[in-house]
Amino acid sequence: MERILVSSCLLGRPVRYDGAGKPVAGALFEGWRAAGRLVPFCPEVGGGLPVPRPPAEIVGGDGTAVLDGTARVLTDNGQDVTEAFLRGARLALDTAHRSGARIAILKEGSPSCGSHRIYDGTFSGRSTAGDGVTAALLEREGLHVFSENDLPAVAALLANLES
Repeated sequence: MERILVSSCLLGRPVRYDGAGKPVAGALFEGWRAAGRLVPFCPEVGGGLPVPRPPAEIVGGDGTAVLDGTARVLTDNGQDVTEAFLRGARLALDTAHRSGARIAILKEGSPSCGSHRIYDGTFSGRSTAGDGVTAALLEREGLHVFSENDLPAVAALLANLES
């Protein structure tokens, strides 16, 4: 059975910066949960950040730029939390490897987990195309990364991998 690394907040766990979860509903996701496929992990908490915590955004690029050392992750009060985000991304990759997960479903918009869009680093609520730090590392290491909005594509990939 193919395992799926999943952002803990998508399972309703209260690990987001604001202390909330963002649970996903729907038959596909619930079926994977019931089958024991989902491997929960929060890279920000795993990286040592508290709950709740100040909001953070990537400044100077996206997650790939953070991995390459050309962008930083800062909180809205200017604290540099880049190392915590990098540590959390590495632990997410380790968790995926230990569980055998080749697929990840991550929370869109997050500076860790966004797989299509992240906030633009101005703390103005505007988003831009790009990956979060964890999503970029997982993709770089060959995992298939999706957002919670891509569940039909995950199901198609699972069918292909398991056929």
